[in-house]
This record gives sequence, structure tokens and C-alpha cells, in this order.
Amino acid sequence: MTRLFSLLTALIFTMSIHAQSLETYRNPVIAGFHPDPSVCRVGDDFYLVNSSFEYFPGVPVYHSRDLVHWEQIGNVLDRPSQLNLKDASSWTGIYAPTIRYNDGTYYMITTNIGNGGNFMVTAKDPKGPWSEPIWLKQQGIDPSLYFENGHCYMVSNPGNMITLCEIDPKTGHQLSESKGIWQGEGGRYPEGPHLYKKDGYYYLLISEGGTELAHHLTIARSRQMAGPYEACPANPILTNCNRKGQSMQIQGTGHGDFVEAQDGSWWVIFLAYRNFGGSYHHLGRETYLAPVEWKAGEWPVVNQGEAIDTLMTARLLPQTAMQKTVIHTAFNGSLGSEWIHIQNPITANYKIGNGKLRLYPHGSLTENHQPTFIGRRQEAAKIVAETAIDMEELDKNVEKVKSDTSAVIKAGLTVYQINDGHFDFYTDGYFVGAEARLKSLSADFGTQMIKEGCKILRLRITSDGLFYHFLYAFDDGGFTELTAQNCSLMSTEVAGGFTGVTLGLFAAGPSDGSYADFQYFDYTEK
Repeated sequence: MTRLFSLLTALIFTMSIHAQSLETYRNPVIAGFHPDPSVCRVGDDFYLVNSSFEYFPGVPVYHSRDLVHWEQIGNVLDRPSQLNLKDASSWTGIYAPTIRYNDGTYYMITTNIGNGGNFMVTAKDPKGPWSEPIWLKQQGIDPSLYFENGHCYMVSNPGNMITLCEIDPKTGHQLSESKGIWQGEGGRYPEGPHLYKKDGYYYLLISEGGTELAHHLTIARSRQMAGPYEACPANPILTNCNRKGQSMQIQGTGHGDFVEAQDGSWWVIFLAYRNFGGSYHHLGRETYLAPVEWKAGEWPVVNQGEAIDTLMTARLLPQTAMQKTVIHTAFNGSLGSEWIHIQNPITANYKIGNGKLRLYPHGSLTENHQPTFIGRRQEAAKIVAETAIDMEELDKNVEKVKSDTSAVIKAGLTVYQINDGHFDFYTDGYFVGAEARLKSLSADFGTQMIKEGCKILRLRITSDGLFYHFLYAFDDGGFTELTAQNCSLMSTEVAGGFTGVTLGLFAAGPSDGSYADFQYFDYTEK
């Protein structure tokens, strides 16, 4: 009896310690427009990349020590010679990248839709610099790399077939014929393939169902890299498009990448989106994290088979907390890696220094031909974005073109989802106004005449996740709300596109030498 009591006591103690090791974390781990994540580990460090579509620079790079807290350390494609975005839109440009490390070198492989197809770049440091593109023969989107015994293999999805070949990692030259190895479980768009080897099996992880509500992850395995592959009987191994997940705010779970942590635990990084105000998502597809149980010789089990939620429980790595994002940009020097342009910027239209950003217009955001725009991803539902425009400088430009209304410049803040889906909060020198430019709707939400003698116009956009509020102030006066608009108008479901909202400064109008001066940009997450 005493022995039994001791055993029970020890068991209870062990279970208590076991339970205490569980911690909670919040999804998404990288919020806002950060789709198609790929991750690799080097020692105690994790590095992650995302798709960037029509934005320059391309492929943001993040670093973490704990998989929960991430910090952007640069962009892979930061030179025009690496990234041609001619005529790119939300539907083209840089699709899903993969990051891998092998024998002292980092590799990033991706697709430039519309301007070249599949290529890879290399670096000795994930912060860069990264090499010039190494172009690849095998096409299909979402290419990935797998290294084994001095050989480099590539998988992608030409013709909706996951296809394998061997390549030379230095030259990109294809060393073997392309061979189809799996078409998935029958879901549309089998894509996002990644190869892993564990316990004598080659595992092939892919996403299916399209990157919307029915997105999900499936997996297959084989003793031979080239197959044949056996599908997991529990597929899909990750989805919220089922009874367990149907009530979750998080939907569209898929396109993932496994990583083994330094303590032997397994995790999956993947994309999903959050609905706001019904079945609408405007922040885009974000980066999420879930624990994986992967016993020797068995199939991986994601999050114990449960749905993905915003609050998760797992045995975490030692955590390094980060503060909420508060960014004040005074335009006194070079900008941080979070700043992006739509397509390749015309550099002469951006002058930064001495506490101001001078923007020269080049057409409009809707025309989508290298518009004058510089901004950042909206990375939280609740935010405040603010800027100030020098009205005395703008007045000089207004005087030059007052007889020609077609030549009037518009400058201000934009809530941008796609070229035919954006809110613009602007001044033309006479008025402050707000307007929507959508494929199905073009609307002016009101104007207010600029106060006579105003030297500085301050524009502020706030959001609570359901509405954007547009507020203005003259000089040091208090803010007045001009309008409030539903965030759903900027959602993928209404505006189109599948990237996510960016908040930026813009100048629109003819390229006649006119300009607008911005004094700062503040971005705060509440």
C-alpha cells in the first residue's frame, strides 16, 4: 500500500510539473500582410521569410530565438537588379519563398510571376547582402529546396503536379529530368511543397484547397525521394475548415513549413487570416505557429488535432518578450526595413532628409504604374497612423497650377489593399478630403476647406479593427473627424487582392515638378 501511495504521489507530482511547463502564446506570431511563411533553424536562431507580391523591396526576413517573437532584420530582394516588378499587382510579383541553410550558405528560392519565373539567391548572412538571381529551368510556383549528401533538390508544382528535380545550387543548372511525385489528395491547387527526411522516410508537405476558406495542409511519405508517396490517412493534418474550426476567427489555414527546435520539439509555421466584422479579412494572410507531435516512424500531428485559435497552449522555448510596435519616423536619414514601395520606385521622386520626406507625384495609385507611395504593413487591427504636411510648400505648387485643375496634386495618407481598392485621405491645397477607390465603387466621403493661414496639416487614421476613422487638424489645433468607414471595404472579399492592408504616404498627379513635404510618420499599435 505504501509503495502504491508513493507511486501515485510521484505520478501526481510529475503530472503537475508537466502541466506547469505548458504556456500560452498568441496567434498570429507575425501579424498583418505576411503570407506564405517559410522557416529554417541555424543553431539557436530561426529565420523566416514571406511573400511580398508587388512590393519593393521584396521578401522580408525575420529572426527569432523562440518562434513566438519575431523581428524583421532586412529584405532579401533589395536591389532592382534582383527584383523586376514591372506592371506587378496584388496578383503577381513575388510568390511564396522558401529559406534554407546548407554548409555555411543561406538559400532563398521563389517565383517572380510576370517577370522571369523561378530563381534563387544566396547569402552568408540572412541580413544580406544576397546574391543576384540564379534562374531555374523548372517552373511552377512555390519552389522549395532540399539538401542531402552534397546534392540539392528542388520541388515545385508545374501543371498542378508536385515535381522533383536535382539542380546545381551554385549555377542553378538542372541536373536531372523533372519528375512528378504527388498530386495531393484531390484538393485544388496542390502547391507549397516542402521535403523533409525523418526516421528513414521522405515526407512531402503541401497545401491544397486554394488560399481561401478551404485552405489546408496534407502530407505524404515514401522510403524513396522520387516516390511513390503514400498519403497520410489523417489528412488534412491542418485545417480550420471543419466543425472544430468553423467558429474560429482564424480561417484559411495552410501553406506551412515544419521546423525542429534545438530541444527536439517540432513546430509548423503557416499562413491563415483573421475575420473582422463577419466573414471579412482586410489585414491579409498572416504568419501563425502551432506545435507538432512527431513520434519516430509515425505521422506528424499538428496541435493535437485541434483547431487553430488566437490563444494557443504549448511547451514553449525560453521566451523573449517584445514591446508593442511604436514607430516615429522623423525623416532625418535612411528608413527602416519595414518601409516598402508599390513596384520598383522611381528614386528621383523620393527625397529624404532634414526632417522631411519630399514626394513628387507619378500618376495615381489606381493607375498602378510606379506610383509615388512609401509605407508599411498594417500589423495590428487597432492602430494609429499620423503624418503632417507642410502647407506652405504645397501652396507654392497650388499657385503654379491653379488655372489647370487637372494638374492639381493630391498628397496624404492611404489605406491600400490593391490598386483598385484603397482609401485616400488627402489634401489638394484647398481642401482636406477622404475618398474610396474600389473596382465597384468610387466615392468621396466629404471635404473640409483648409483653414486660411494654415501652415501644417496633420492627418490621422485610427482603426479599431471594424472601422477606419479619418481625422485632421490645422497646425496645433485639436483633431476633427471627417469620416469613418468600414474596414470590410478594404477586405479581400470586397476590394479584391490577397495581400493585406498597407498604410502609406502618397502623392498623386502629373509629373510636372510639383511636390509635397511630409514632416513625420507615426505608427502605433494599440
